[in-house]
Amino acid sequence: MRVIFSLIACFILSNIRAQEISIIPQPQSLTVKSGSFIISRSTPIVAASKADRDIAVLFNSYLKSYYGLSLPVVSKGTKGIVLGTTAAGGEGYTLESGNTGVKITGNSAAGTFYGIQSLIQLLPVQKGSTLTIPSVSITDAPDRAYRGMMLDVGRHFFPVAFVKKYIDYIALHKMNYFHWHLTEDQGWRIEIKKYPELTSVGAWRNGTITGNFPGDGNDKKRYGGFYTQAQVKEIVAYAAKRYITVIPEIEMPGHASAAIASYPYLSCFPDEPTQPLKGVSWNGALKGKQVQQAWAVYPDVFCAGKETTFKFLEDVLSEVLPLFPAPYVHIGGDECPKDNWKRCPLCQKKIQDLGIKGDSTHTAEHYLQSYFIQRMEKFINSKGKNIIGWDEILEGGLAPHATVMSWRGEKGGIEAARQKHQVIMTPNNYVYFDYQQSPKEDSLTITNNRNFLPIEKVYNWDIVPPGLTDDEKKLIWGGQANLWTEYISNPKKVEYMLFPRMSALSEALWKPKASRNFEDFQKRMELQKKRYQLWGADYFGK
Repeated sequence: MRVIFSLIACFILSNIRAQEISIIPQPQSLTVKSGSFIISRSTPIVAASKADRDIAVLFNSYLKSYYGLSLPVVSKGTKGIVLGTTAAGGEGYTLESGNTGVKITGNSAAGTFYGIQSLIQLLPVQKGSTLTIPSVSITDAPDRAYRGMMLDVGRHFFPVAFVKKYIDYIALHKMNYFHWHLTEDQGWRIEIKKYPELTSVGAWRNGTITGNFPGDGNDKKRYGGFYTQAQVKEIVAYAAKRYITVIPEIEMPGHASAAIASYPYLSCFPDEPTQPLKGVSWNGALKGKQVQQAWAVYPDVFCAGKETTFKFLEDVLSEVLPLFPAPYVHIGGDECPKDNWKRCPLCQKKIQDLGIKGDSTHTAEHYLQSYFIQRMEKFINSKGKNIIGWDEILEGGLAPHATVMSWRGEKGGIEAARQKHQVIMTPNNYVYFDYQQSPKEDSLTITNNRNFLPIEKVYNWDIVPPGLTDDEKKLIWGGQANLWTEYISNPKKVEYMLFPRMSALSEALWKPKASRNFEDFQKRMELQKKRYQLWGADYFGK
């Protein structure tokens, strides 16, 4: 009989050991101890402060959703799951589990929340009336302060419920920024009460190309959607409870077709009808300005020579900024063709009036974009916020307080850091999750079997590029992955493109490259895939 009990104990211990090393992102320090703790329906969550009680509610929500359990929350006690938050500062935490319970102590409320995310990953992946937690000792903190994910809702619109689920995925991976790409050539997605046609017109297109650009046809279906300001507030509050900051993006001066379709005066040439690009199959009217139906970069951008353009954008931002407590707003600044500005009398007059001249590096129109961005930055600064922009905002001179998001490789981030600006690294060759995950992909992707981004490359990404001084390295705030949705039209495809690369990204942002081990990560991913299944999430390699 003793032999049988010994075998059972060894079996349980081996399962616990396999489970406990599967935390992603991997903690900075984790020690396995003997013993375990069993969570039952009567196990209390001890939470004295309001912040800890709120975290307890979220943990209970997770248990209810995936295990059918709900635990009592009490304000005093030493046994059960004990939450405590200190004022030490930062996002670190400790987690101690043993035979009598679990104790999580955060250096801040965010740290306590991240401790709960580690506890979630100590739970078994099978449902049961009781849940066994291995005995461990964890001390942990992130390497990078900015750990983000972007979702493009301009090309394809996603309902509020899925945006919340996307935020849940960010939280489960201990990431803390949600970059919400809200305006595009193919759709304007946020209600602006002063300009109702942005959503009655700009949020809808008359069709969408099928196949890879320029497409092999058009689905001929009216498509669109937008978020009301009430829904935006709801999503922002939902994220805040999970210690996630939502940064909105309102694109300018390019990617403006949906806004121009709504208010043609914003164009340099209001009377020129929208022209489909060569080879694009179009559906519906071609009179006047239209929301674009294909994925590309378009020359019809906001006119930089009209004061009404700046008035419009200031009005829009005056409604957008109060919806988002974040100290930042993303204003795009990428992929703005200058063709219309070159032939626009008003833009040329603005160039003359400002005394702008081209040089061997940039045309006068490039410097006009710098004026555009810097002018909008002054307005945004006057509202108590700072701007983030794609690395094209470096061209022609960087706005004084701007943070640069480096997407065209790492060069822009290096240059911005050398100019003493804060940087978020998001290079397309490492963290564009719309790229396919293997050399051949049987569903549509933007790379169309020409290029791919495997999980190993994401995992081994060094967030801090080489060649920077110690002071410049400090300006690399963190990194993020971008999910552009030209070829991602539904939530299941979003998940398929996210996972498992998002898990790899979370560890790359949490731990310095020197302390990561891809082989060990691969082993831990086997259990992580079972968590995806528990969540009901799709993933690559299923």
